[in-house]
Amino acid sequence: IGSRFIFQYDNDPKHTANAEKIYLDGKTHSGALSVMDNNIEVCGIIYTENRKKGRNIQRRSNFISIMNRFLKICIYVFLKTSFRLTAQLEGSHSDVPDACFIRAPAGAAKVLRCEVADALSCLMVTGSEELLSRVIRVKVEHGAVFNFPLTVVVPFQARHRSSYRDVAVKIIDEDKRVSYIAPITTEGMYGGQKGSFAEVKVYSVGLFAVVSCLKLENYTIPRKGLSLKLPMDPRICLNYLPGSFTAPVIAQTTIQPLDAVLLASVKSRNYAYHSVVSTSPLLYLTHPTSRPLRRPLTVTLPCPPNPAKKKATRGQTENQQDQQSQPEMSNESLVVLGSRDKQWSVMDKVTVRSLQKGLVCFDLMENFDRLLVLRLLSPLRPCHLACLAEELEESVCCHAVTVVLLRSRDEPRALLVAVVPGRDLSWELHRLRAQGYSDPVETSLEISMREADQLLLRFTGNITCTGKRITFHSQRKNHLLVHLTEVDLFGNYSSPHYKGTAIFYKVTRSQLEWRDDKAVLKDTKLLGDPVCKLSLTLPKVKLQILKNASFIHHLPIQPGSLSDSLLLWLSEELSEEETALLALSLRLCRSTAQLVTTRAGSGGLSSRAFTILAMWRRGLPAVPNQPKASLLARYLAKIGRPDLARELLLRQAETTRQESQN
Repeated sequence: IGSRFIFQYDNDPKHTANAEKIYLDGKTHSGALSVMDNNIEVCGIIYTENRKKGRNIQRRSNFISIMNRFLKICIYVFLKTSFRLTAQLEGSHSDVPDACFIRAPAGAAKVLRCEVADALSCLMVTGSEELLSRVIRVKVEHGAVFNFPLTVVVPFQARHRSSYRDVAVKIIDEDKRVSYIAPITTEGMYGGQKGSFAEVKVYSVGLFAVVSCLKLENYTIPRKGLSLKLPMDPRICLNYLPGSFTAPVIAQTTIQPLDAVLLASVKSRNYAYHSVVSTSPLLYLTHPTSRPLRRPLTVTLPCPPNPAKKKATRGQTENQQDQQSQPEMSNESLVVLGSRDKQWSVMDKVTVRSLQKGLVCFDLMENFDRLLVLRLLSPLRPCHLACLAEELEESVCCHAVTVVLLRSRDEPRALLVAVVPGRDLSWELHRLRAQGYSDPVETSLEISMREADQLLLRFTGNITCTGKRITFHSQRKNHLLVHLTEVDLFGNYSSPHYKGTAIFYKVTRSQLEWRDDKAVLKDTKLLGDPVCKLSLTLPKVKLQILKNASFIHHLPIQPGSLSDSLLLWLSEELSEEETALLALSLRLCRSTAQLVTTRAGSGGLSSRAFTILAMWRRGLPAVPNQPKASLLARYLAKIGRPDLARELLLRQAETTRQESQN
C-alpha cells in the first residue's frame, strides 16, 4: 500500500487477522494510511481495524484534506423564488419539488448560484414544445474559475405522455445559444423523493428547463434502398426503392398526431368541411434538397375509416338504414395534400390505395415537407382542402382554456386566477374546492391559447391589484394568486361591496422579446382587444377610528337595515296582485324588472316577491340611519296593506332591540 490510502473500521471479525493487524499498524505509524470515520469508499479499497483512541482528531483532518482533493460533492440547492404573496405563482409548481440537484467538483458550492427564472418560461419553448418543469438559472460568480463538466438534475412532471413525444432538457446559455440534451435518466430518487428527474451532464451554464417535444427520427438511406417502420408509430412505413438516391443521404421525419376531437372542432367552425370524415397524422419529411428522388417513395399512413360504416354494418337488419348509408360509402374518396415552402397543395396525380385496418399508401416522386391524407364523403374544392390543412396544422398547437376566478375562504381579499384547459375544468374546480377555495366567482368563455402565451391582467373600476401577468403552459398548473385592494376607500357608497372589472389581454410569444434578462412586450399597441372581462366585488371593511380610550366608532353603520329573514316573511304574505302593485310603487327600472324575471325563474310567487324586495333594497343608497323599514311600510300602506306595514315595523323594532343588546 502506498501513500494517501484510507481504511475504515467496521469491527468485522474476519478482518482482524494478526497478519493484517501487524501490517496495517506499521503503515499507520509511518503515516502512509489514514483512518476514515464515515462509511465512504475511496479509491475502491476499504480496510478495517479496531478503533484506537487518541488518534481520531488527526486522522479526521487528514481525511477531510484528501476528500477535498479527490472527491466530488453533491449540492442540494433549494430554489427560493422572489415572488411575494402578491403576484405569486402559488400552486402552479406544487407538484414539482422546489429543488434541483447539482453534482460538481469540490468547491463548486462557493461559486455556483442557482435560482428560479419562471418569468422567462414564455421564451423557453418554441413550435410544438411543451414546458414540463420550472425554469432554472445556474450561473457562476463573476471572475470565478470553474472546472466542467457538472451534472444537473431537474425535477419535472408530465401530465400527458405519448409515444409521439420525447423528453429533453433545453439549455439557453449566456450567449442565447440553444441546445437540447437527451437526459441520462428520467426517473430516480433525489432528496428523499422518488419521481421524475431529468439528469444531464453539461459543459456550460445558463437557463435549464425540461420540455416535451415531438420525437425526431434520423435515418440514413443507402443506395440499395430502405424499408423503415417508424418507432413512434409502426403503422407508418417509408419504402425507398433501390437507386432512389445516387449516394447515401440522411433524412429526418417527425409525426404530429391529429385526433378526431381536433378535426370535429375545426369542422364546427366551417360548414364547408362537413364532408371530411377522418385524417391521417401529419408527417414531416426532410430530404436533401440537392438530391431529388429518382424512384418512387411509397408512404403508408393510417387514416381511420368512416365511423358511420361500422354503424351501418351493425344495423344491417334495418333495410332502410342500409339503403341510406350505401350511397355514401360508394362516394368515399382519399386525397393527399403536400406542403412545400409552407404552401399546401392537392396532389391530383397521386393515386391513394386503401389497405386493410384503415391503412392507406401512395407513391411520391417529389420532395415535400409535410404530407396529409384526408378521407372525404364527397368531393371538396382544392382551396378548401388547402385551408383545412392549414387550420389543422395551426389548431394542433392551440388549447381551449377557461379563466376562472376563485376566492379564498380564509382571505376574502385574496383572489386566485386559474387558467384551466377545457378538458380538465371540472376536475380542477373540484380539487380547488378541496383546497379551501369557494365556488367560482366568475368564469369566462373558452379562449384559444398556444403554449407560452400570456394573459395580461388589468383592472378598471374601484378595484386593483399588483399581479398582472400569467403564462399558460398546457402541462403545468397556471395559477396566479393576487391580493385585491380598493382604489377609493369611500367609493361605491350605495353598495356593500367595492366593484371593479378584471380585463384580460392575450399576448402571444411573437409579441415578446428578450430584453435585460426579462420577457418584455415589444409594443403595448399590439395588445388589441381584450379576450374577456370578468366583474369583481370586494367586501367593505369596517373602519375603526379611535376617539379616545373609552369608545371606538365604526364606519359604516347601517342601523335599521332590512334583513333577509324579514323580507322572506313579507314575500310569503303578499298575493300576486299585491306583488305587482308593490313593484310599481317601488319604481324599479325596466332593466331591474327584467333581471327579477330572470333570477326568480320558476321559483313561484314568493320567490319573485323576495327578488323584487332584495333588488329594491340593493338600490338604496348606503346612508347611515336611513329608515328603510319605515319607507317600505309606507309603500305597503299605499297598496292597501297597513296591517303588514304595522307588523313590519314591530318586527324591525324587535330585531333592532336584540342587536343593541348583543
